[in-house]
Amino acid sequence: MTAVTESPQSAATSTELHDCRKVFAETLIELARSDERTVAVCNDSVGSSNLKGFQERFPERLVNVGIAEQLMVGAGAGLANGGRIPYVCAAAPFLTGRATEQIKADVAYSRTNVKLCAMSPGFAYGQLGPTHHGVEDFAWMRTLPELVVLNPADPAETREALLWAHQYDGPVYLRVGRTKVPALTPHIPFEMGRAARLREGSDVTLIGSGTTVSAALEAAGKLAVDGIEARVLNFSTVKPIDEQAVLAAASETGKIVTIEEANVAGGMGSAIAEFLAERGPVPMKLLGVRDEFTPTGSAGFLAQYFGIDAESITRAARELTGAGQGAAA
Repeated sequence: MTAVTESPQSAATSTELHDCRKVFAETLIELARSDERTVAVCNDSVGSSNLKGFQERFPERLVNVGIAEQLMVGAGAGLANGGRIPYVCAAAPFLTGRATEQIKADVAYSRTNVKLCAMSPGFAYGQLGPTHHGVEDFAWMRTLPELVVLNPADPAETREALLWAHQYDGPVYLRVGRTKVPALTPHIPFEMGRAARLREGSDVTLIGSGTTVSAALEAAGKLAVDGIEARVLNFSTVKPIDEQAVLAAASETGKIVTIEEANVAGGMGSAIAEFLAERGPVPMKLLGVRDEFTPTGSAGFLAQYFGIDAESITRAARELTGAGQGAAA
C-alpha cells in the first residue's frame, strides 16, 4: 500500500460550503467531451443526480431506465461490455439496497468497467427516515471482491477521484456527497488507497471519511486547546484502506478514533479494527451509526444523534486519552 500523503499542519477549512454534486456534474461533462465512451445511466434521478446539464449536452448518452435500479445496474454492465464507460447514478440507499445482487454478479464478479455513483449518501438525501438514509453501503459494498469503494471529502477530491475512476479499468463505487462541506484538500491527483494526513499529532489519531473529515479537523482544534495533539487522516478510500497509515497511527499515537456517516458494523472503522486485530490492536473508538434504524431528521441533527459531529468526536478523543475521566466522574 502506498505511503500516507502529508499535508501542512495548518491545513485549514474555508468558511464557504459546497455541494459536491456540482463538481461531479461539471467533471462528468468534461469527461464526456474528451471521451466519447462516457455515458450516464440513472433511475429517474436526472435532477437529484444533477445530470440535467449532461442531458442537455449529450442527450444520446444518457439512459434513464425509470425507477428500476436492478435494470439500471445491468444496463450499465451491458454498456461496459460494449466498450462504453458508464456512470450509474442513483441515490445511495436505492443503488445499493435494491441492486446489490446485480452489483455483485454483473459488476464486481464480472469485473466490468462500471462506475457506481452513489448520490446523496449517508444522511444527505433528506428528512425522509431510514428508507432514504444510505448508511449500510460501506458494509455491503466492502464485502464485494474487486470493487473499489471511495468517499471523497470535498469538491476538489470529488473531481480528482472521478478523474482517477475514469482511467481505472475496473468497477468503482463512489460516494458523491450532497451535504455541503468546506474545501479541505489541495488539487492533487487522487491515488487509490492513500490517506491524506491533514494535521499532525502524537496523542491520538482521528480518521474521517467524506463529510466527517471536516468535523475531525474541528475536533482536533478543540483538543489542542486542552493540550491534546490529534493527528487527522482523511480516508477517501474506504476499500482498500491505507494499511501503512493505520500502522503508523497505531504505533505513533497509540489511540484511534474512526468517524463515518455510515453503519459502524462492517464500515470503515470495522475495516481498520479488523486489520489491527491481526497486526497490533490499540485502544479505539468507532463512531457512526450503531445497531438501530436512523430516525427522521436533518443531516446535522443525525450527526449529533449518532455522535459524529465535532463535539462528539472531541468528547470521544478525550475519553480515549484519559483527559475526560475527571469530567465524567
